[in-house]
Parts: sequence; structure tokens; C-alpha cells
Amino acid sequence: MLFKLPAQSHGSVPFDSSSSSDLALRQMRTHSLFLSTGLLLSLTACGSNSSLPPEVNLKPSFLGAVSASNYDGSSDDLLTAGMGKTGLAGTAPVISNSLLPSASELRRSAIYNNYRALVDVSAGGGYGSLFGPNIDNQGKDTLGEGKIAGTEYIAYADEGTGQQNITMMVQVPASFNAEHPCIVTGTSSGSRGVYGAIGTSGEWGLKNGCAVAYHDKGTGLGIHDIENNTVSIQNGLRSDVLTAGKLSNFTAKISETERAAFNLATPFRFAVKHAHSQQNPEKDWGKWTLQSIEFAYYVLNEKYGKALDNGTHEIRLKTGNTIVIASSASNGAGAAIAAAEQDSTGLISGIAVSEPQIQLAPDTRLSVKRGTVSLTGSGKTIFDYFTLANLMQPCAGLVSPASNVFTTLNSAIAENRCNALKVNGLISGTTTAELAASAMAVLNAAGWQAESNDLQASHYSFATLPVALSYANAYGRFSVLDHVCGFSYAATNASGVPAAANPALIAGIFGTGNGVPPTAGINIINNNSTGGALLDSISISNNGKQDYNIAGALCLRELATGSSANAKRVQQGISEVIRSANLRGKPAIIVHGRSDTLVPVALTSRPYFGMNQIIEGSSSKLRYIEVTNAQHFDSFLGFPGYNARLLPLHRYYIQAMDMMFAHLKSAQALPASQLVRTTPRGITGSQVNPVSASNVPPILLIPAASEQITFSNNTVTIPD
Repeated sequence: MLFKLPAQSHGSVPFDSSSSSDLALRQMRTHSLFLSTGLLLSLTACGSNSSLPPEVNLKPSFLGAVSASNYDGSSDDLLTAGMGKTGLAGTAPVISNSLLPSASELRRSAIYNNYRALVDVSAGGGYGSLFGPNIDNQGKDTLGEGKIAGTEYIAYADEGTGQQNITMMVQVPASFNAEHPCIVTGTSSGSRGVYGAIGTSGEWGLKNGCAVAYHDKGTGLGIHDIENNTVSIQNGLRSDVLTAGKLSNFTAKISETERAAFNLATPFRFAVKHAHSQQNPEKDWGKWTLQSIEFAYYVLNEKYGKALDNGTHEIRLKTGNTIVIASSASNGAGAAIAAAEQDSTGLISGIAVSEPQIQLAPDTRLSVKRGTVSLTGSGKTIFDYFTLANLMQPCAGLVSPASNVFTTLNSAIAENRCNALKVNGLISGTTTAELAASAMAVLNAAGWQAESNDLQASHYSFATLPVALSYANAYGRFSVLDHVCGFSYAATNASGVPAAANPALIAGIFGTGNGVPPTAGINIINNNSTGGALLDSISISNNGKQDYNIAGALCLRELATGSSANAKRVQQGISEVIRSANLRGKPAIIVHGRSDTLVPVALTSRPYFGMNQIIEGSSSKLRYIEVTNAQHFDSFLGFPGYNARLLPLHRYYIQAMDMMFAHLKSAQALPASQLVRTTPRGITGSQVNPVSASNVPPILLIPAASEQITFSNNTVTIPD
């Protein structure tokens, strides 16, 4: 069932409909702008020179209509949607009518699921004691349920076509102090929607009285049901395509004739924004992060700037008097770094990020050494290492199955993958154990740390193919019609055959979806499975065996390393997202877990740190903090195997933010680059021990020399 498109988002009121302008225009001090506002010069009685005209706050040209919603901090709030610390750790919020959720119910669901996606809320994992809504800026349990009152502003950013429609949001807590203003960016992680950073930079910023500038990177929660021709609008409600028009979060670029033929040939399919927008959104993540800061300045000056006679407001907060920290985790962290590299006007004061997804141009000048192992060069692109992982992980997961953590890997199908890799000359060996060891050796040689070995199987089970497939489509700007490498997205029945989706799951996808299928009942399909399209994980290859679709995996790998027409399209897209490693002398802290299996440290943060030293030299203010026994998904820490041996990286993200804020606000020193050695909490009897402060020692300003990460002669040296 569909909603009629409302004139305004649920619970919101129009905020502004003034004319558009760029940031430079909004902050200029010119006589012409002064006169255009209809203001009069203030002259002295004796005819002396007038004072300069006020800087007039005008809405940025990239923004559409802005809505504002106020939250009292009790029944509803900015951080927890009224659920508080207890609710975020409890059962999912109830939607009164699952087929007809309200915008406020979808928002509450989105905050609940996005918070838990990045923060471990399991018992004993540190939530509520070391971090969480109830923990204050000094690490004390003083904030009760941690609800935060304030105002939330939401708008689309677009170039006028409605094809981008980047959802931007600014949250201004009631505790914001215009005398000591600060802004924190909260670009979504992964491919999540606009609330994707609510539990990381969102929470830190709100608790520190900062405005938080979010955006969804052009990837979040744009789900086009091709069969029923419905889409999501900005507040998550579903609408038919014609009614939504340019207000759709994402509508696939296909004609009605194409849609009819597509549905006949491949029914029940979905187009997903990150994969199928044909925009290669990653190339603009930095630009949109900078624009989100401009949006924050706009709403703050409307709220706190002096009202002028013609109804406009004077610019009070600007780059000279406001602290701005570019922040977030994972893809959002990569966006923050991209924004800092592109920031030529000084919008950003400093950077503090966690586990950033960043990609650099090949450069053999750099070496990164850990112990006796050295890697030469500037890492690998995400599509390179994901397509390699997608090939090798199912087989590598058989190295020591008993020690694998939280995996759904089918050993028989994985063994078939090992044999398929051998047939294709990619690994060697005679027994399954030898083939698995060969596959693991390929991953280790490419840069995955040995600490990741027991996590490879779980990452293949839950993350690797979904990310590789999404990026293949995005980088190549492929349409949903293209079925790249024979893949598509659809719901499936109990036999794994594409089928009609559960309408309640689609109605609620704004709250539960993550932007990368599998999500909300939408799965990855192998269109080329023998006998007909089938759920990829159980599909049948042309050799009559189940091997996790070796043909699809080889096809994706060719897009990364080959020379086909499609590979050239993908590689062109990759070239558009390469970062420079030049942070323009801005202070920055990167924290990353050594056991990260999704975004390996040796392929991302370590080489970024080194290339920054090469490029910026003595001007560099980048610090790199690597943490042992920490990996990418804190949300996995509640699962068996993860919980006893791994610890929350979020703890160190918070410290990095605290240190950056102290540096920018009070000129306190930045920490030296270092390895932080944690202690797994282990098991007593059958119970996993709770995390305590002793398990997660702090980042030190000056660590022991043996723990410092250093750079010299184009070599980064990491303590073993």
C-alpha cells in the first residue's frame, strides 16, 4: 500500500524558502550585496565613513526546501529518538501498522538500527560503562538515558535534476553555545542512510554541544521496487514513482518500455541507489561533506545571527570563530578525509576518523614495515582487495574451521570453491587443507594481517560479495538493466528463487535497510545459475556444482584487473575516487584496528599515513593510531568468537575525538602515532568476561619508543 506524498515531512515545518547562494556569496562584504538587501548605511552626524555592511546569511544554492523538527529531549530526541540508552540496547521499536509506518516511526527505527550497526550494545561489551548515551565527556555515567533535546533540519542537495538528491541533515542540540560554536561532520558509514553516523560522530558531537552535519553520500536507502514501481522519499515513506517525481530519494533511469521488458524477463527485481544511480557517488563524497558544513553554517546563522530589517539574518558564525571537525567511520571517514583534502577555503579545522576507507594512486616510493614484513607501495583500491577477497575467502575459511568466528560458510560448497580456484590456476595444493592454506597465503601476501585469518570466513558470510557487487555497479555507472556479471537483487522464496518481496519489509526499509543487499529481505541473485536464477550462495555453476558462483567471482575480479570494455568502465570510475594524501597541514587523527578484515590497515590507513608524510613533509600534522584486537564491525562483538577475543574500536574513536577537540580548542598537544596494545577479555567458565578499562588502555600523548609508529626514509615502521 502506498502513501500519498505529503506536502511536508511528518512532524516538520517549512524552514526557509529564500533565494539560493554559494558560501562565498553568503559571506562576502560588498556594497552591492548591502544595497541589494535594502539596508541603509549608518552614517555619523558629521558625515564620516560608514561601517561595513553586515554579511547576509543566504541559503546555499545546492539546497532544496529545508524542514525543521524540534525534539523536547523527553518523548523524542536527537540522539535516541526518545528510546534512551535502555531502548537502544533493547528490542526493536514497534511500528503500529507495518504496512503503513509513519515518518516518525521510520525515523525511530532508523536511529535504533543505525546506532546498533556501529556500536556494540551487548551486555558486558562496554556499552553503558565505557561509552554510550549515558556516559559524559569525562567518561562518567552521569547522563541517565542520554536523551538530547534540539532541532533537526533536513534538505536535499541536488544539481537540479533530482538524480542526486543527497539527503543532508543538521542536528543542533539545545546545549549549543553560539559563544563557543563547534560543528562535527557525520557522513554516513557504509552505504547507509542519513542517520548512518548517529552512534559515532553524531553522539560525540551532540554530547559536546556541537551541531552535527550529516549526509548520506548519495548511497543511502534509495530502493526502487522495479516490479511495483515504488520508491522512497526523503522521510522514508514509500510512494509510486510518478507521485514522488523529483522528490524521490532514487528512481532508476529506465523507461516504461524498458521496465515492462525487464519485469517480464527478470521479475521481482530491485534497483539500489549506491549500485545503480549511475553517478559514481564516491567521487563527490568530499564535496558533499563540505556542503553539509555549509548547510550547518546556514541553519546556525539563521538561528543565532542577528535579524536584519528585511527578514534575513546576519552571519555570526563563520570559519574564523567556529571549530569544525571532519569525522565519521569507514566510508564516512573516507568522505571526511576527502573533504579535508579538497578544503581550499578553511572550512575544516581538524580531522578525527575511525577505520577510513581511502584509496591512493600507486606509488612505489613508499614502504610499510611491520616486524620483518614489508609491503611496497600505497596500498590497494577497495575494489581490488574486495574482488580478491571474494575469490579467496570461501576457500581460505577452511584453514582452521574450528577457530573461525561467527560464520555461515558451508564447508562442502567452500571445498568446491577451492577446487575451482585450483582449476583456474589461482592456488595450488592437493588436499583441501593445502588448497585452503594456499588461498589464505594469497590474502596474507596481499596485505591482510595474520590477526584477520580467523575472521575471513565470517566476512565472506556477511559482507564481501555485497560490497564488491555494489562497487562494481557504482564505479562502472551500470544500470539495473545491465545485470553486471549476471547478478541482480530480489527477494527470494524458501527455495532461493526470486519471489515477491514482503511488503512490510519494503515499507520499513528506511528504518532497517543498510543500502547494500542483502537487506530487508532483498538478496543477491545469480541470474546465470544452472536451471534458472537462484539465490547466489546456493546457485549452481555450469559444472553442475555449488561453489559460491565461481564464474561471478571471476567476472568481478576481471573488472578490477582486466581489459574488457566493462573493466575499463569500472577502472575509469575508480580513477575518479583516488585521494591525494594531502591534508593541507590540517591536524588529523586516524584510528584503525589491526584485525580489520573489511578495510585492512596495510592497504589503507598505514599507506595513507606514509604518503601524507611524503607529500606534506614537516608540515604534516597527521597522527596514526593502530589498535590491537580491534576490527571493523563493533556490532559483531556480541557474537560468539568475536566477543572473547576482540574489543571495541569505538572506545578509541571517542578518545581521538576528545584529543582533537582539546587540540583545536585549547592547543593541547596531539598524541604521537602509536600502537595501542589491548588485552582480550577472555572467558571465565562459559561466560565471556565484561570489558573493563584494563582491557582497553588509553591512547598516550607520548608512548614508549617501542610502541611508536614512525616514518623515515619513505618507510613507515609499525611495531610488531
